[in-house]
Amino acid sequence: MKIHFIAIGGAVMHNLAIALHQKGYIITGSDDELFEPSRTRLRENNLLPDKTGWDPDRIHTGLDAVIVGMYARKNNPELKKAQELGIRIYSFPEYLYEQSKNKKRVVIGGSHGKSVITAMVMHVLLEQGIDFDYMLGCDIDGFDTTVKLSESAPFIILEGDEYLSSPLDRQPKFHQYYPHMTLLSGIAWDHMNVFRTFKSYQKQFQNFLKIATGGGKVFYYEGDPVLGEVVDKSHWSLLKIPYGAHPHRIEDERFVLETKYGSVPLSVFGRHYMQNIMGALLLCRELGVEEHQFYSSIQHFKGADRRQQLLASGNNRAIFLDYAQAPTTVKATIQAFKETYIDQKLITCLELHTFSSLNPEYLQQYKGTLDESDRAMVYYDPSLVKKYRLPALSPVILKEHFNKDDLVVYNDTEQLVNDLESPYDDSFILLIMTSGNFSGIDLNILARNIVSR
Repeated sequence: MKIHFIAIGGAVMHNLAIALHQKGYIITGSDDELFEPSRTRLRENNLLPDKTGWDPDRIHTGLDAVIVGMYARKNNPELKKAQELGIRIYSFPEYLYEQSKNKKRVVIGGSHGKSVITAMVMHVLLEQGIDFDYMLGCDIDGFDTTVKLSESAPFIILEGDEYLSSPLDRQPKFHQYYPHMTLLSGIAWDHMNVFRTFKSYQKQFQNFLKIATGGGKVFYYEGDPVLGEVVDKSHWSLLKIPYGAHPHRIEDERFVLETKYGSVPLSVFGRHYMQNIMGALLLCRELGVEEHQFYSSIQHFKGADRRQQLLASGNNRAIFLDYAQAPTTVKATIQAFKETYIDQKLITCLELHTFSSLNPEYLQQYKGTLDESDRAMVYYDPSLVKKYRLPALSPVILKEHFNKDDLVVYNDTEQLVNDLESPYDDSFILLIMTSGNFSGIDLNILARNIVSR
């Protein structure tokens, strides 16, 4: 098979390209920008494009298929050439289904927690020596790539993202997978750039469960009333199994599971993680893992990339990075750190980076999310606001929406770095939350500088 990737540098796209290359397919690709780690990974697998940019000459009748990434435009010259030649064009979720349509498909979705639950399931299955295929949107320890496609594995674990599939296919990605078994962790409005109202966003999950009917199973977090309503209204043939948080306690700044086999200490923390663990347990049990095996493996789970990630520690200070961005995840993440590190001051620094988080119509969702912080900071890049063609923001507007009078708002990285490197207390936890990169700040260097002062 000869396949060309348009926008090969995407997080899943480059991993899918590598997975198919390892399967023996002939892979080519293109992109107008390539960042790390995709650039290095593609180079190591001899898949790095010989030049950046788009070239219609890369598209020819010898190709079996073209896979197009979400960030390619409809008028992309390579895409137009493929259309003219009548070459089969796929989005990556559509192609993942093609590769797994003869397997049992397990899809893990929800507005928050889906990456972590998927990572937990993958970690346990790997430790227990169970053969499986997978697709995950972030890196985790023990896996060289985030996509695996084989002939032998009887089932595939898929992270079910609700964002759009491609510029040509406006369906949410998780609508493409037709699961036999699924888990939904919760519904909280996101992706306002494509789902302009909460009702339209909620409808994507309603439609997803229509696809999952026909004797399938759905595990769902029972503490989310919106999700509960969506599941209740789904087809009668869908087996509906609720779950809550796993019984636990906090002991010496560590979360410990309480099980019939005894106490199981964890490397992750927070009540939302206890919910995620219970969901992962139910899925793993369905996939042939005994409960005692699950507990034996989950205690070694250290989290997914950029989730509760320790950047540096020393001098009674610790700097953590977390992917939290949506209001519900920001609040839950802060709560987890407050519960765990009860004797230390908590400084939080949130970057508003996405279209939704920078949109004044959506910002009111952040009200109260930073209240448990001892000191709270928010950063935004005015040029990104202009790029999204959104109304201008100001510190006054943000303070009103967050409803926190002592909130410190930054739109200049130099001032932000200066203040972060001059903390007000000798002992503290700094929690940095972002799905971006603070306009290019090297967070690892910043963290080392903070703990060394």
